[in-house]
Amino acid sequence: MTAPVLAGPGRTARLARGGSVRRRLAGTPRPLGRLLVTTATVFVLASLLTFALGALSDANPAAAVLGDQATPADIARMEAQFGLDQPLYLQYLSWLGHALTGGLGVSWFTGVPVADSVAQALPVDLSIAGLALLLAVLIGGGAGIAAALNSGGRIDRAITLICSVLATLPPFLIGIVLIVVFAVQLGALPTGGYVPLGQSPGEWLRYAVLPAFALSLDAAASIARQLRTSLVGALRENYVTGAEMRGFSARRVLFGHVLRNAAGPALSVLGVSVPVILGGAVVTEKIFNLPGIAQLSLQSAEQHDIPVIQGTLLVTVAVVLVANIGVNAALTALNPAARGQSPRGRSGGAQPGGALPGGALPGGAQPGGAQPGGARSPRKGGAS
Repeated sequence: MTAPVLAGPGRTARLARGGSVRRRLAGTPRPLGRLLVTTATVFVLASLLTFALGALSDANPAAAVLGDQATPADIARMEAQFGLDQPLYLQYLSWLGHALTGGLGVSWFTGVPVADSVAQALPVDLSIAGLALLLAVLIGGGAGIAAALNSGGRIDRAITLICSVLATLPPFLIGIVLIVVFAVQLGALPTGGYVPLGQSPGEWLRYAVLPAFALSLDAAASIARQLRTSLVGALRENYVTGAEMRGFSARRVLFGHVLRNAAGPALSVLGVSVPVILGGAVVTEKIFNLPGIAQLSLQSAEQHDIPVIQGTLLVTVAVVLVANIGVNAALTALNPAARGQSPRGRSGGAQPGGALPGGALPGGAQPGGAQPGGARSPRKGGAS
């Protein structure tokens, strides 16, 4: 009879490491796979709607390009040239297949490839939107932290009131006010125009700061309110009291533990803010005379240039979906539970909010202020 194999300390450690690796491999790809499947589904549905808007419209490229003097033979020839004589489903599959490889068609009026027009206009929107999101994070994050640290006080009430007012103001109105104050009255910044970032970063910032600031305030107000609410709740958790009683500085507790645990709802606002900022760019680009993709779409809509409209809409959808993927990836990194793992089951990993495995905080502090050996630390403002 074969003797039973006893598991020694080394074998037990190897089994534990193997189980941890298997849990990581089994848990991590699942949310990523679901996110990619959802993103692909949304993209296909959005592309179908985008194509349908153009295919079901009454725009006729032959009549628009050739004019009223076009003969039926000329119209038939141009429809064959643009592939409009094929069934709609074949037109859609052909259009989507070319779009996935970078071919968005050709403008009916200028003959310029849509991809070239988008490539010239898209960097304008990406740079302005990126600066707007950065300003929103800085302004909203700072305001939310200040309001949470002064919960119930004058600063908290003032920030809440300002955020409520900013949330009701459209970006174009804010943009007009900014032009009047900083460009007309003070003469410190230009009223409009655009300089590429690669050409001159300093000049780009001078031209971009006003439209970016106008687009950022609504997102900043939402971030501030979400972050304030999350921080107020997180600052009341037991592990915060325990860390304070162990002598950790308020800055270390806030930025090292509490902020990470409370940043999820505020970070979700960024994913919602991207389409809002791109939508607000339609009017903002007009006010600041920016040659962005919103103006390209507006001009194409006025001319009934269907390929350009479809291309700009599809690229805008792709930008929004990529931004949402980035936000979801950041949320997954902040929240171990989103990866399908138990925080205690992670080998050597940090707990949500900065706590270490087993509930201990750095330096030996226990959640809830419990000291090693079972002694309970006094709550702030409570009896010993």
